[in-house]
Amino acid sequence: MIQSNGKQRAFVFGASGDIGQAICQQLAASGWSLILHGFQHTDVLATACQQLSQQYPQQDFQYFSADLMDPNFLKPNLLSQFGDYQALVFAQGTTDYQLFSTTTVQQQQKLFQLHLFSPLTLIRAAESHLLAQDHARIVFIGSIYGAVGSAMEVLYSAVKGAQTSFANAYAREVAGSGLTVNVVAPGAVNTQMNADFSENELAALKAEIPLGRLAQPQEIAVWVAHLVAADADYLTGQTLYVDGGWLK
Repeated sequence: MIQSNGKQRAFVFGASGDIGQAICQQLAASGWSLILHGFQHTDVLATACQQLSQQYPQQDFQYFSADLMDPNFLKPNLLSQFGDYQALVFAQGTTDYQLFSTTTVQQQQKLFQLHLFSPLTLIRAAESHLLAQDHARIVFIGSIYGAVGSAMEVLYSAVKGAQTSFANAYAREVAGSGLTVNVVAPGAVNTQMNADFSENELAALKAEIPLGRLAQPQEIAVWVAHLVAADADYLTGQTLYVDGGWLK
């Protein structure tokens, strides 16, 4: 992988989550400067920026807060105020475990806003800037459920499938510009999203996975680091399923 010289900067949305934090560590280790986004856990972002600045003093680390479930989240100059950038990484997300018939219109709107509509708003705002770069990148953290679906997570499956469809189509639209668009789709990952599983549920889940365990966040983040590298120009419009051989 080609190392950045520190002049490359990426936005990481959802940087306070387990996978988001791992992505920040991987990208910083590869030489990227970062703008970390979060909403409810800005203390985590502040600490991360401080630690990363100590580890990589030649790079720049900043953070900001925005509620991506709010359709009016995009403030003027939100992206440009942090300086130059070459990549957008969307790692924000949550899910609802319930029957689709019990979900409310408000829940549906919030999940689509968080996972799809807000990222699309950001991409539209960033497009002209990204198209002017020699190597620009957009990476979504999707899900295996975007391909196969999951009972009790119908909305989550729908928005993750939509991310894959968007990346496939938009990548074709901007393919001649040096901007690549891809999705890293994990299977089961050891994060707070799975913290409510009982020991029996976790054991049953691990038994379904050929590798016999859940992924660690850094095992997802490493693929993001590969996709944003300058020498990754020829991979675009793809969804990489990182699932331990589970479902794909």
